[in-house]
Amino acid sequence: MKDGLMKRKRFTEEQIIAVLREHEAGAKAGDLARKHGISEATLYNWKAKYGGMDVSDAKRLKALEDENARLKKLLADQMLEASALRELLSKKW
Repeated sequence: MKDGLMKRKRFTEEQIIAVLREHEAGAKAGDLARKHGISEATLYNWKAKYGGMDVSDAKRLKALEDENARLKKLLADQMLEASALRELLSKKW
């Protein structure tokens, strides 16, 4: 740890689903959190997001989230461009 900050570890959908399966099989949240180096809050957040999914569902969710983020950025860029054009036109007249 440097300056009190920990490096965030990215878990794949497969890893997240595997941890959740362990929890469903009866493993205690605190034990799982320590074993995998995550907080219990992270485990419960994963459960809220991925609970009941299989790996293909989780991959599809991630793909849709990525596509949604890309489209939001595209929309924001277009809105910024339109705003700049409106401003430019208002100054011309």
